[in-house]
Amino acid sequence: MSKSNLEDTIVAVSTPIGEGGISIVRLSGHKALKIIDAIFVSKEKVRPSKFKTYTVHYGHIADKKSKVTDERSQGKFIDEVILTAMKAPKSYTKEDVVEINCHGGLQATKKVLELVMKHGARIAEPGEFTKRAFLNGRLDLSQAEAVLDIIRAKTETSLKVAMSQLEGELSKKIDGLREDIIDVASQVEASIDFPEEESGVIDKKEIVKKVEDILDELRGLIDTYSEGMIFREGVFAIICGKPNVGKSSLMNLLLKRDRVIVSPIPGTTRDVVEELINLKGIPIRLMDTAGIAEAKDILGREGVNRSKKYLALADIVLLMLDGSTEIDREDMDIMKLVGDKKKLVIINKIDLAKKINAKNIKDLFKDYEVIEISVEKRNNIELLEEAIKNAVWKGDFTQGEGAIVNNVRHRQLLDRSLESMLSVKKSLEEEASPELVAIDLKEAIYELGLIIGRSVSDDILDRIFEQFCIGK
Repeated sequence: MSKSNLEDTIVAVSTPIGEGGISIVRLSGHKALKIIDAIFVSKEKVRPSKFKTYTVHYGHIADKKSKVTDERSQGKFIDEVILTAMKAPKSYTKEDVVEINCHGGLQATKKVLELVMKHGARIAEPGEFTKRAFLNGRLDLSQAEAVLDIIRAKTETSLKVAMSQLEGELSKKIDGLREDIIDVASQVEASIDFPEEESGVIDKKEIVKKVEDILDELRGLIDTYSEGMIFREGVFAIICGKPNVGKSSLMNLLLKRDRVIVSPIPGTTRDVVEELINLKGIPIRLMDTAGIAEAKDILGREGVNRSKKYLALADIVLLMLDGSTEIDREDMDIMKLVGDKKKLVIINKIDLAKKINAKNIKDLFKDYEVIEISVEKRNNIELLEEAIKNAVWKGDFTQGEGAIVNNVRHRQLLDRSLESMLSVKKSLEEEASPELVAIDLKEAIYELGLIIGRSVSDDILDRIFEQFCIGK
């Protein structure tokens, strides 16, 4: 974003387009109040620029330049609205911000938007309101990215993780690590600049100990990534098994609605069906697949091929067996396809006469949990849900408890910072030149700084904020 663009006043519709109760048109920039003065007719007969900040006012949006003489009957008034004025610097963007709550119809929203643009605003770029909040110092970069995570949160726990980041838990951790590394760097730099003076003599053991502490902190932060990504992106879980073992019935039961057609006829499911479920706070991308068996027609073969494709991509496999029949060649073939992937073994139809020896199955899958259920009778479903949750993640997350990494960009930068600090430790142990140590320390400081937006390039900012919707 160029400096000239930052001087623009921007506008966007911040609510989903379509019919609804209200539609919010948001402005930000130094001309926001001037524009609103020109188009808002207040019941108090006061111009919006004179309103107290964070106050709400009733009135009308009007095209005051219109030649219409009868305001109400001939259309000079565009819409009846509620207007909120938030004056700089105490606003989301630290600029003057105005929000117009108009009626949520397409025409009313369009007319208000067009009138605002007619008076000098331009349409905001994706994420530009949040981008300005970052550029104006309202948020650091990791906090700005958390705004998108809040919008996209799939479960209450996902929201807590995102809120923790927005409130600065990760930022404080990164800032603390940077300060620790800067402290080490200052001592190393002193040994370079003043080698003959007392200030230039470094305590090698002390420095190595500090570096080791920093490495432990970095590793601990990196270790939270897997859990963080679970809450941000969800877990890809696939239900697989031979035809007619109850896969679609289990899918419907976990979804708590009839999403998939269920039939006693083997091969009813021909395609992969995906749905998102909230399983005890964890977002699960659950997939029901066509039964993996030898298909006799083109559609059946395509369904089986897709099942095998998604099976290879799954994070966890829910391998279903029919408890009312003996294990056969089809079951064994599917077990080979699943291989060593993380899995739960589910023996269904325990309400029927058992022919599968559960103990033998448990011996066959001794490194994995085996759950016996009846989808038909809803037996042990709560036990299965708990087992899925534990297979995905056994921890708990409490908002404010600590920093958690849930962003690929952050993980990559932490990895690079860790590599630099490992190089620092190695150089110190090998008594390498202080200049080499200083280079690696500067690199680690730089990489951590990129997480929170220190010295970040325009290209990186553009890639981050282009993921946002236009009104945020």
